[in-house]
Amino acid sequence: MAFSEDELIARYFAPIAGAAGLGLKDDVARLTPPPGRDLVVTVDALVAGVHFFADDPADLIAAKALRVNLSDLASKGAEPLGFLLTLALPPGVAPEWLAAFAHGLGEDARAYRCPLIGGDTVSTPGPLTLSITALGAVSPGAMPARTGARAGDVIFVSGTIGDAALGLALRLGRGPALAETDRDTLLGRYLKPQPRLGLARALAHAHAAMDVSDGLVGDLAKMLRASGVGGELDLREVPFSSAARAYFALDAGGIEIAATGGDDYEVLAAVPEAEASAFAAVAAAAGVPVRLIGRVSEGVSALRVVGFDGEAVRFARGAYSHF
Repeated sequence: MAFSEDELIARYFAPIAGAAGLGLKDDVARLTPPPGRDLVVTVDALVAGVHFFADDPADLIAAKALRVNLSDLASKGAEPLGFLLTLALPPGVAPEWLAAFAHGLGEDARAYRCPLIGGDTVSTPGPLTLSITALGAVSPGAMPARTGARAGDVIFVSGTIGDAALGLALRLGRGPALAETDRDTLLGRYLKPQPRLGLARALAHAHAAMDVSDGLVGDLAKMLRASGVGGELDLREVPFSSAARAYFALDAGGIEIAATGGDDYEVLAAVPEAEASAFAAVAAAAGVPVRLIGRVSEGVSALRVVGFDGEAVRFARGAYSHF
């Protein structure tokens, strides 16, 4: 790159920053939280070759980086306030790549009303690494922590499950030959997750919630363990897209990929049974599909997964592991 850090920031990122970022001319941002709201903060790092392919379109890399953080805010019923970006660039990054990255980031920042307010840019021998810290606001005491699930709660999940993991399998050259529309659907879900910010009001009815980033089975097990309870997940009730079912029809192994693979960025919620109808109705009014997929049980026991044949099923792994 033929420009300094200050020039890089001024050229690509200052134009997309929000007012709290002070023009990205300072080492800090100045943010005034909404009166009477709790702050919610989350951070996620993405590394080329681990969380995305280095040759993925730069605008989609940027969108995914922001959206995975927005998904965490969504699972807590939080309204986005802004985000910080750390960008570690290897040698040889072209100005065209940076322009496309900033464009994709700016589009999503505007669309989700979550402005860039600061961050840092550094050089690295590689690989390309980026980290976003997102801030949100929620009513005091209203955040549904993952530790709040209670025996008798029912378990909901939003959207569809497994599309992104199946899309990654296809991106890696694995899996069956699908119709082009099904293939595009699965690849699109891997490249561009959809944070469920519309669930904010519905989550007021939930005892616990978290986003599904490392796999449905493993993430549900994490929530139950954190809450000190057990539970059951019925795969027959899990919402799989028509594209995912087309994959299953040609490769039954896709079921395990879908149930345990990462990158769904949907929301899991444990909801009191008496509130289930209200939760589903508010979600539907917000345009977010949800499905009841299981129940929370008494005692600290492992998650029981019921397969399509009605029998308990075990998978080789429950979730994506970073280590």
